[in-house]
Amino acid sequence: MSPHLARRTVDIQPFHVMELLRRARELEAQGRDIIHMEVGEPDFATPQPMIDAATRFLAGGDVHYTAALGLPPLRAAIARFYQERFGADVAPERIIVTPGASGALMLALAATTDPGDEWLLPDPGYPSNRHLVRSFEGVPRALPVGAETRYQPTPDQVAGAWTARTRGLIVASPSNPTGTLLEQAELAALRTAVLARGGTLIVDEIYQGLTYGVDASTVLKSMDDVFVVNSFSKYFGMTGWRLGWLVAPQAYVREIEKLAQHFFISPSTPAQHAALAAFAPATIEILEARRHEFAQRRDTLLPALRELGFVVAAEPQGAFYIYADVSRLADDSEALAQRLIEEAGVAATPGLDFGDNQPRRHLRIAYTNRSERLLEAAERIARMLA
Repeated sequence: MSPHLARRTVDIQPFHVMELLRRARELEAQGRDIIHMEVGEPDFATPQPMIDAATRFLAGGDVHYTAALGLPPLRAAIARFYQERFGADVAPERIIVTPGASGALMLALAATTDPGDEWLLPDPGYPSNRHLVRSFEGVPRALPVGAETRYQPTPDQVAGAWTARTRGLIVASPSNPTGTLLEQAELAALRTAVLARGGTLIVDEIYQGLTYGVDASTVLKSMDDVFVVNSFSKYFGMTGWRLGWLVAPQAYVREIEKLAQHFFISPSTPAQHAALAAFAPATIEILEARRHEFAQRRDTLLPALRELGFVVAAEPQGAFYIYADVSRLADDSEALAQRLIEEAGVAATPGLDFGDNQPRRHLRIAYTNRSERLLEAAERIARMLA
């Protein structure tokens, strides 16, 4: 029997990087050595203080639902982190703990989007953002961005794209796939452009903390009328724990709580107890050492790629990605990605995942492996190209 699928599913494209990961796993099962540079997942283990905290909690056996908004002590700890690390005054009551950053974005969109509402999104950008907009019957509208603006939108671009149906703008700093940042003045200008038109600004800060040569910051340092999505996955190294958070304007919190009650009941209780140790000095010391390691990896891989003919016009200042123009090497980045994995044993993500703005020219390459493996990947690519 043919399934009756909702119309929205037709518009939801597969996450191509996951298809690539599946092929990598198949090759590994055949005995091939694959260097993974495709998935945005740090190769570090969860810091031991968080594992210890979860272990102590689980040993007690009292593993039950928490409040839909999350453990009050964890919400308070996140608020203290904003104050102590960034000088941002964020009330714990505005913080909603969620199943990953995806859960946070789902809640923000569900609370603000009516059928037909348009959301402006930079292209290239993280693919799930546009698909989640569509899932809530919104309409994603791409803002093509390039290296001349560090792959970030400008207020003039937002103003030119705004229509009577536009609901708001979603931006990311640091961004995926480009690793570029928005400065505080740029965020303020985008906020002004959005709010002047009665819109909503959502800022994705899930790579907050992973910055190189520039201090990490938050839009919440200077404004409290925006939504901020964050995560324990990237800087804190808790990908598989599936825990994130949303900071919402106070007027939205009660409505978001109702949505969270029905969507998720509550976030993972063991993950929340692990996260209570995320802000401890011993944990932060581990995380900062890892951040310095990521900076070294970036500084190792970037010149190696450029020597091979990859063009990186906007250097990444955050996250752990390099977004490279490969048009000197191949006509089609998807075909190049297939050659890389099959012939060189190197997995990288074609631009197809990140939008319609020249995707065939670009690859996203993650420096989530130790430097020795990154150099080995460069050597493999060089042999393949030769």
